[in-house]
Amino acid sequence: MSASNQSASSTAADTLSEAQVRDYLKENGDFLQRNPDLLDHLHISHASGSAVSLVEKQVSVLRERNMDMRHRLTALTANARDNDQLYEHTRSTVLKLLEARSIDDLYGTFMQAMRDEFGVEHASMILFGESADNGAARVEPVERASEEIGALLKSRKPVCGVLRREELNYLFPDAGEVGSAALMPLSDTGDLGLLAVGSSDADRYKSDMGTLFLSHIAEVMVRLLPRIERAAD
Repeated sequence: MSASNQSASSTAADTLSEAQVRDYLKENGDFLQRNPDLLDHLHISHASGSAVSLVEKQVSVLRERNMDMRHRLTALTANARDNDQLYEHTRSTVLKLLEARSIDDLYGTFMQAMRDEFGVEHASMILFGESADNGAARVEPVERASEEIGALLKSRKPVCGVLRREELNYLFPDAGEVGSAALMPLSDTGDLGLLAVGSSDADRYKSDMGTLFLSHIAEVMVRLLPRIERAAD
């Protein structure tokens, strides 16, 4: 090779940019397959300071991705299992609620289901109406509820999270320390009453958590309450 040709080749090599090499490899994905000997000469710096071959790096990346996928699959499986259990508990609770023949039956079934089926620490079912001393169900004037928890009822939507001490005392008067709670109005207007569950764990009921299953139970009660009240008259 002449000196001029060597100079031209050297100039071409010097002017070949990293981007051009990158583009070439992207456009020729089988380049390393056609030139496997290059894999022994390609090394990537490791965080420890040592160098690893490209093959070792690929194996490491694939291993990490595999572990990540396993963790995701495990989490999805556990979540699906939890949802299946919640569905079965909700189904069992709804069937028992449908058998209620009185407000006290409805109240007792709900409280027992929250304790036995769902493992809830604190539960409350408050109906709005004229206070009555007889019966197990708790009936409160809507005016008092508005005074005590008016801010919670105003949105007429489910509420989850850490509530004010005064609100917790109204919802769970016989409970000890309640760290967080979830409240579900009975009906879109909230004029029938409410359901509430509480936990000593402040992180148990978060503001962004779903309330699907509690909503299902509340919807069933909204349909049962007027029918039970008419039958009692």
